[in-house]
Amino acid sequence: MQARRARARDESVKGDRVVATNRRARHDYEILDTMECGIVLTGSEVKSLREGRAQIAESYARVDDGELWLYQSHVPPWAFAVGFGSHDPERRRKLLVHRSELRHWQREVATQSLAMIPLRLYFRDGRAKVELGLARGRRQQDRRQALAKRDAERDMARAARRAEKFS
Repeated sequence: MQARRARARDESVKGDRVVATNRRARHDYEILDTMECGIVLTGSEVKSLREGRAQIAESYARVDDGELWLYQSHVPPWAFAVGFGSHDPERRRKLLVHRSELRHWQREVATQSLAMIPLRLYFRDGRAKVELGLARGRRQQDRRQALAKRDAERDMARAARRAEKFS
């Protein structure tokens, strides 16, 4: 019985468990590069994330005083954290990255007018991570072209599967 519980606990820790995704990001932006960042959280934030409650659709990352921060991400308070144990749901959260990667992305953002957008928030090996994307905004026409291209590729793949199935 103990071994079964330990095995189940180990299996739940392995792999990625996605908490929140930013589905609009790939529609509104052209993602040029991605990077995995650690995130500094309080205890009640971690418990709330483990329940799968977070929103990153309107959030963005910015460099302030040589450190990377995540703004406007919403992690609702944990139901059992009251008063002192609670946290501010809209506070800025520090992201953990290597300094060389931060400098590289900071140069890219400054020279090409790009944005740092979180794509997904997840747990990897029991630690909360954020996948950050270096993105360029799309115009309305570019969005339509991207949708048309994706639909055409999907239709071609469907036709190829159908042809393969009937031949």
